Amino acid sequence: MIKLFCSLAFLVGLFGYTQDQVYRVTNSKINNEYPHFGLMYLGSNKIMFTSFLLSKSGKVKKNAGNPVLTIYEGLLSDSGDIQNSVPVKISSEHGVLNTTSATLSPDGKQLYIATQYTNKNKPKGEFKDSNFHLEIGEYVAGVGWTNFKVLPFCNPKYSYAHPALSPDGKVLFFTANIRGGKETTKGGSDIFKVAVLENGTFGEPENLGRAVNSYSREMFPFLSADNTLYFASNRPNGYGGFDIYKSKMNADGTFEASEKLPKPVNSNKDDFSLIINEQNRTGCFSSKRDGGSGDDDIYYFTR
Repeated sequence: MIKLFCSLAFLVGLFGYTQDQVYRVTNSKINNEYPHFGLMYLGSNKIMFTSFLLSKSGKVKKNAGNPVLTIYEGLLSDSGDIQNSVPVKISSEHGVLNTTSATLSPDGKQLYIATQYTNKNKPKGEFKDSNFHLEIGEYVAGVGWTNFKVLPFCNPKYSYAHPALSPDGKVLFFTANIRGGKETTKGGSDIFKVAVLENGTFGEPENLGRAVNSYSREMFPFLSADNTLYFASNRPNGYGGFDIYKSKMNADGTFEASEKLPKPVNSNKDDFSLIINEQNRTGCFSSKRDGGSGDDDIYYFTR
């Protein structure tokens, strides 16, 4: 599933060390044979994630023969279990949405989502089969999230995904494959940021530069409360597949050199989509490591 952009008691590796931190990782009970990724907090005790949309009978819903991805929300317990998960109520004039990730504004009034669509003006290469773009919608009582509009900086020639707002809501981070100019993507996909202005408009997308991006692929950004950017990359010298990295954001908006997180957060398979709470003590991420439920699983960690 990342190529498109066990029980809780099972302990995946005992410890992972940094200079002053120990990570303990467990597999969430919510996992099954379907993918679970695109993680984001929804307030202090809820979480959003992406998985296949299921019918009442539990079958995967399809659109044009392909499984439909949608956003779910659920309660996050103190032990890291995700409970009472239901699809986020998203209404759109475009018909069935294939949503791969979402982020909520701090005031809870706006939802940013990434949607997959077909476009005759598709770029060649990495995204030749489909495009993604970013939309913003508002909540209407009795309807759900609706009135979605494509963000004005999205160019149909390129793909945009994995939206993640800064804690203050003033900066939107995302993944894209923009080409041309000084902000061009260096690899298959890079992480960008754009200013969210008070009048509801946006600045111009900025590539985060060499401290974060490489000539490989970067995706799934998340900025923590202490201004640390977490993201996934399949650059060389990792543990294998996609690994999770972090980079400290300075006061001027620049970033320090990134470093990969230790095992057991990272493994020799794909690890990505990490989020961490405001106290920087607990969080979740997705992984397709051995010993899981068959696809991208959600893992809970403490440190």
